[in-house]
Amino acid sequence: MRILMVGTGYVGLVTGACLAEMGHHVICLDIDEKKIQMLKNGKIPIYEPGLEDVVKRNLKDKRLFFTTDYKWAVDNSYVCFLAVPTPSADNGSCDISYIDTAAKEIAKHMKGYRILVNKSTVPPGTAHHVKKTVRSVLDERGKKCDFDVASNPEFLKEGDAVNDCMKPDRIVIGTETPRSSRALKDIYSPFCFNHDCIIEMDIISAEMTKYAANAMLATRISFMNEMAEICERIGADVNKVRKGIGSDSRIGYSFLYAGVGYGGSCFPKDIRALSHVSKKYGYIPHLLDAVESINNKQKRKLSKSIEKYFSKDGGIKGKTIAIWGLSFKPDTDDMREAPSLSLIEYLHKKGAILRLYDPVAMPIAKQHLKKHENIIWCEDEFEAAHNADAITLLTEWKQFRHVDFSPIISKMNQLVFFDGRNQYKGHEMRKRGFDYIGIGVPKVIKNAKLQVS
Repeated sequence: MRILMVGTGYVGLVTGACLAEMGHHVICLDIDEKKIQMLKNGKIPIYEPGLEDVVKRNLKDKRLFFTTDYKWAVDNSYVCFLAVPTPSADNGSCDISYIDTAAKEIAKHMKGYRILVNKSTVPPGTAHHVKKTVRSVLDERGKKCDFDVASNPEFLKEGDAVNDCMKPDRIVIGTETPRSSRALKDIYSPFCFNHDCIIEMDIISAEMTKYAANAMLATRISFMNEMAEICERIGADVNKVRKGIGSDSRIGYSFLYAGVGYGGSCFPKDIRALSHVSKKYGYIPHLLDAVESINNKQKRKLSKSIEKYFSKDGGIKGKTIAIWGLSFKPDTDDMREAPSLSLIEYLHKKGAILRLYDPVAMPIAKQHLKKHENIIWCEDEFEAAHNADAITLLTEWKQFRHVDFSPIISKMNQLVFFDGRNQYKGHEMRKRGFDYIGIGVPKVIKNAKLQVS
């Protein structure tokens, strides 16, 4: 199949490369000339495990192409996927201006039948809007072309996106004509050899499915964070509670980890967008609004714990805080709405000296924090802990799971560990000499005067 993928972000680049890997002829288009030149040279502008090998292999085998030229791309494609950004607008709604632009550009160059497929996460009803947009451009051109619009939402996890794409647990397609349905099934048939994972439905239901899936996952995270808050107050251990409820087959263990809140490019904006759509149609989504409210509060959780801890020791000002992990989750360099940014902003305002380290996200983090003073960028977790009054773990990178603390302890000013991901056990950290404060778990603090509530 001749495929055009408009957009070379996480979704477009991963999906385009994986479709090429399955034998399709794929053109990836982006308006960023610098990025396209990088990709033509086999260099990947994002961190995603396994992606570089797939891109280089399919470039070499001439199944994958990169361009900024809409005319050439549309001329040489049959199915046109839209995988462009759909960020949050100021009012929380989903900004589909990039979708509009891409649809118009495709319509400007259409000479015959094409299928436009929304891959981006968009509000229900966007496919109908795209159809009107394309038809309007064709009318302006005086051109009569048949076309279809379909929905094919993505379900990729950053950090494991290539595997998710190559071995999907489901492929949702929303169509309204047999012709477009056949084309999408043909595209995805190589991914369904082990089992038929294609779920076909109407377009607006397909659009809604993506929002509903992300809303459910975000709800589980916020639910566990609220349980963690209750656990702290009554003396329970949220990690034990998680095991207790996760063993119920109706609940399961996924997305039941308490922490410093969710971030990234999907959950925050999708919760806001779905809430906005719901209110637009006259329904107040109390649960969705609560999910976001809890998450925003959770991002401030460690800030308050750190402030409380040091309140009897002269306050945060002048204290040196090491932060391990900056990206919103491991195995990605994505800093969008990362909880680390909230904590860094707060500690910076309070006058702390910050020593930061992340295995992958440092270049992106530096762009976000370039105006901040009193920040020291470190080469590894050991350097970050040097002369620190506390260590704060924010991203659960594998290398942070079993750190050798022996060379760290003698280099720190004070032995305090704030665990934003509950990676360590309090009693084990106590044996090493640390005061330990996690999320929803018993705190282990030697000095009663510094007890954190």
